[in-house]
Amino acid sequence: MSKNELEISLSTLIQDFFCRRLITQRNASSQTIAGYRDTFRLLFRYAQEKMKKAPAAVQFEDLDADFILKFLDHLEQERGNSERTRNLRLAAIRSFLRYVSYRHPCSLSSIQEVLAIPLKRFDRPSLDFLSREEMEAIIAARSKPLSAAIGILSCS
Repeated sequence: MSKNELEISLSTLIQDFFCRRLITQRNASSQTIAGYRDTFRLLFRYAQEKMKKAPAAVQFEDLDADFILKFLDHLEQERGNSERTRNLRLAAIRSFLRYVSYRHPCSLSSIQEVLAIPLKRFDRPSLDFLSREEMEAIIAARSKPLSAAIGILSCS
């Protein structure tokens, strides 16, 4: 493919991914679509900053594993995003590239390199449960009249 075909192909692939894959085929929620949209906005803004290319000039081959890793590091280090947010951005990129792998098979090797980028581990907060005494206090408070509950709250 020529350079011009790849540029057109990237914009077409992104449009198809959002319109056909996410909306029509997957019936993705508006929150998912907004999250994926924001990922690509950040990615193209980062490309513009680092490669000095307008979003329309970014080519598919520019989105290699090294560039994506640098983008993910940028999200954490410069934007202050958490590991969870980083992983969500990576999930959006992976989803797009899985879609592209069927439409653009000549790029499979570079796609596989990006798909091999692991999610970052993070500590999950432990779930604490109420003790028996706490549950009984809540049940007892519910059975009291509203005026008593308001009195308890106003004393705090």
